[in-house]
Amino acid sequence: MSAKRSQPSKNTAASSKAAKVATPPARRRRASKRPRVLITGISGGMGRLLAKRLHRVAEVHGVDLRPFVGKPKDVVMHHVDLRKKRCEDLFRLNHYQAVFHLGILHDPRRSAEEHHSVNLTGTMKILEYCQRYGVNKVILLSSATIYGPRPTNPIFLTEDSPLLAGERFPQIRDQIELDMLAQSFFWKHHEIETVILRPVHVVGPNITNAMTTYLRLKRVPRLFGFDPLVQIIHEQDVIEALALSMRSGVRGIFNITGPTAVPISTLIETLGKSTIPVPHPFARFIADHLWRLKLSELPAPQIDYARFICTVDGSRAERILNFKSRYGIRQTLADLAES
Repeated sequence: MSAKRSQPSKNTAASSKAAKVATPPARRRRASKRPRVLITGISGGMGRLLAKRLHRVAEVHGVDLRPFVGKPKDVVMHHVDLRKKRCEDLFRLNHYQAVFHLGILHDPRRSAEEHHSVNLTGTMKILEYCQRYGVNKVILLSSATIYGPRPTNPIFLTEDSPLLAGERFPQIRDQIELDMLAQSFFWKHHEIETVILRPVHVVGPNITNAMTTYLRLKRVPRLFGFDPLVQIIHEQDVIEALALSMRSGVRGIFNITGPTAVPISTLIETLGKSTIPVPHPFARFIADHLWRLKLSELPAPQIDYARFICTVDGSRAERILNFKSRYGIRQTLADLAES
């Protein structure tokens, strides 16, 4: 005769049910196949695009002090300052698998002290939390502009080229320090896959930077005697590069390039813009005067990007990330013109 199957007692069943209810939400979610990722600066142009790209394949959390307009319902938003203790609590409680650090201040009108505090102190805190709480992957969005435009530059700069933009452009120095901080973290913490992306000039309807400000002018200033090659990239191509960086085993520094480098004049002609000829000897004085009067959002040192080349080689990203831009010059500029 088979043994009678024992039935759990009411107390045992109640305990089991209570244990199930008491299981921490974070532990239950870790069993999910979707990775949990954190995006700093999620309310900015790139942050919003990245969240909308990832939220169907990952559990996305975001940190920003600004509201996220158009936030997908399943994105978890935290209004937290990166430099405050509450930010560390997020890492301790949520066990992020990857962190995309986009929360970087790019406003030349803000003081150097504010840039240093937000960018460097904030980044140091984020990297510290990633190491302390076992984050597997850190992805930092830097910029190829930190190499600096110079008359002695080779046609294409590689990832090991020196970062010299700060010599003539003080407002960009904290971005260089931030990039170097991430490089140091990369070498010290091999257990964490650290990725640094340096895209060329990012252009798109959701982006406001020096290049988009320049190209959105009704009449575009042109320096007599200068027409350097420049590189632009569509905002959606940068988002694709960020997503590809999540792959296991990917680490290192990557220049992210768009379509073929073209002269500045080609960008202006493609947009159908008229130009204002500016004699080079007076350009810096005029730009500085307009900046001080708040009649221009382009600081005087930006003129060097209209004088000398600062073009980069993107072959490493193509080889290792399998990244190749999908948007050509015309489509990229057409999307900008419509914004």
